[in-house]
Amino acid sequence: MYRWEITRAVLAQRVFAVVRTDSYDKAAATAGTLLSAGLTGLEISLTTPFALEAVTTLTREVGDEAVIGAGTVLDAQTARMAVDAGARFLVSPSLDAEVIRTGHRYGVPVFPGVATPTEMVRALELGADALKLFPASGQSPRRLRDIRAALPQAPLVPTGGVTLEDAPEWIAAGAVACGIGSALAEGDRAEVSRRVSDLLRRLADAAPGEKGGDTSE
Repeated sequence: MYRWEITRAVLAQRVFAVVRTDSYDKAAATAGTLLSAGLTGLEISLTTPFALEAVTTLTREVGDEAVIGAGTVLDAQTARMAVDAGARFLVSPSLDAEVIRTGHRYGVPVFPGVATPTEMVRALELGADALKLFPASGQSPRRLRDIRAALPQAPLVPTGGVTLEDAPEWIAAGAVACGIGSALAEGDRAEVSRRVSDLLRRLADAAPGEKGGDTSE
């Protein structure tokens, strides 16, 4: 797949899961539950012990049914290790030109972390495939709407503090997707499946231009 195809696949559901745990076993179990619930985009944070091994295992198991990425990628060396482990996309909490260059060198999209319009423009100049608005807890859908008025070309992905309740507000404000962590995976498989199905429906309804979506400025 080309970079643009991978990017489109990761963002297609308007949400991807962020898995950050304190063990490999928990990460694998959480990822398995979320993928079984129907999510098709998921990142394993490299703060998780043996995260690269989890990326390798999941990528092999899901094949083309989902897109597995690596998160908290801070430098070029780690980016290359993640790509070698099978990560299909890279996410970072910060903006580092070498992470973007390394991912692109091997055909892997990169979503760097940004917090200000200056960082957003710089990330676009560096060729970032989407922009992780981080932390979202320090932002708001209203501010995102204002940013989008000035930078409509910026594909923003709020992450870090996005809740199941306010995720549709971010999408309605112009976010292309949201990254959501542990709140997605609480409970048993049946509960997670219901939660994911409900969230996907609400995000689709909230998307500007979609039936039932908010098209106001």
